[in-house]
Amino acid sequence: MAITAGSSLNSVPAAKPQTLESNYIDFNQDMGWAQQYLPDLMEKEAEVFGPRTISGFLSKVGAEEAMTSDQVIWSEQGRLHLSYKGHIQGATGGTASGGQIEIEVDIDGNDIGANHGIRVNDTIIVANSEGVVKCLVEAVDTGSMIDVLPYDFASLNTAGLTTTGGTQDTTILVYGSEFGKGVSYNNSANSAATDQRGANEPSFKTFSNKPIIMKDYYEVSGSDASRIGWVEITGEEGQSGYLWYLKAEADTRARFTDYLEMSMLESELNLADSQIDGNALVAGSTAGAGNVGTEGLFSAIEKRGNVTSGVTGVNAATDLAEFDAILAEFDKQGAIEENMLFVNRATSLAFDDMLASMNSYGAGGTSYGVFENDEDMALNLGFSGFRRGSYDFYKSDFRYLNDLATRGGINAAAGSNAIRGVIIPAGTSTVYDQQLGKNLKRPFLHVRYRASQTDDRRMKTWTTGSVGAATSALDAMQIHMLSERCLVTQGANNFMLMK
Repeated sequence: MAITAGSSLNSVPAAKPQTLESNYIDFNQDMGWAQQYLPDLMEKEAEVFGPRTISGFLSKVGAEEAMTSDQVIWSEQGRLHLSYKGHIQGATGGTASGGQIEIEVDIDGNDIGANHGIRVNDTIIVANSEGVVKCLVEAVDTGSMIDVLPYDFASLNTAGLTTTGGTQDTTILVYGSEFGKGVSYNNSANSAATDQRGANEPSFKTFSNKPIIMKDYYEVSGSDASRIGWVEITGEEGQSGYLWYLKAEADTRARFTDYLEMSMLESELNLADSQIDGNALVAGSTAGAGNVGTEGLFSAIEKRGNVTSGVTGVNAATDLAEFDAILAEFDKQGAIEENMLFVNRATSLAFDDMLASMNSYGAGGTSYGVFENDEDMALNLGFSGFRRGSYDFYKSDFRYLNDLATRGGINAAAGSNAIRGVIIPAGTSTVYDQQLGKNLKRPFLHVRYRASQTDDRRMKTWTTGSVGAATSALDAMQIHMLSERCLVTQGANNFMLMK
């Protein structure tokens, strides 16, 4: 029997008993390594980035709830009192007492027609930078015009109030009403022809959001699933051992879990002018077809909430005056007492410096954070919460805004558009749920996911292939992950996005 030796063996006998490149077995021959000395292998994989996941933010401030529809709709209370923006269109009677002022009422610069709640015989305050005057509403026209009679027209600087052309922004506030003796609602002595005082209805605001479907999967061949490695794996999902596919699958799962939270923060609704390769997403014929997006937290705050960039435009809350401006804005909104601050590192340190500057010893560095320090006490250079005015704030680092692999990297390139943090009201809000048909108390933030008795799509996982429990002829194992969810941001006017 003849034996034919292979031509590519890397173990060749030598004439003398010595270690040579030609007769040392090199397991990394393709890389050209010829090492006769056994290295000291450190099997344990080093965790050089610490915890790599960023999820957990929504679990701190919100809740999760199942739904069975393609859309979630909720309503929010409008403001109780009647206040509008407007423009002075003209005045009659000059500046003499009793001159009539004609005002165009609008909302955010848009003509609202007769869809306002100002009525004949209402008493109002009309104010702009030129002066403030209190008036009685004489007539409400069919459009957005109202005619008012000042109580003390001549005693004020009325240059702006009598300007014709509507160039001066004016605020109108209803503070009461006045009727003459024996005058009914619809029989005013001031303007019998145009006097129609109907009942005001509460404003009704509805908002909606749609869930998006997110998918991912991991695949390993049957051969690789049974191959042992020399690296002892480790990871956030608790995986251990020497099977590398376990690490790859767990990393895929951890990354997908982060995507679930990142999508709830970053997602945008598809607008009519959104373009991909010249086609709107909803009208596209490729990957974008039918994708309508969803409204994430940052988008909801920018559209319906408050945004601050601080006085300097670089970092919010670098001094007390800037933070007081934030409080003044909250006073205009719901004035919710307890709030959570989730900020990046730079803003967190700015808050600490701001609070430390309030201490008379802070400038000298002798007392900072933990007061009455001695040589045996660790010096605390940070603050976890504080109270200003009637508001309590609890500060926490937002890892998502710091991690260079996530928003931290985007912030480094975004300049003044970088997101420094968010201020979120704590507690719950009362809203009317149209699906259930009743008022409910829910956290201001909560995630809605699709679920029914037959399919729970909160975080759905299933395995296919021939590895393990065989389900197909594929010589591999595929692990699939899917979720369908959206974020409900209630009372966005009480939120603050810090840029």
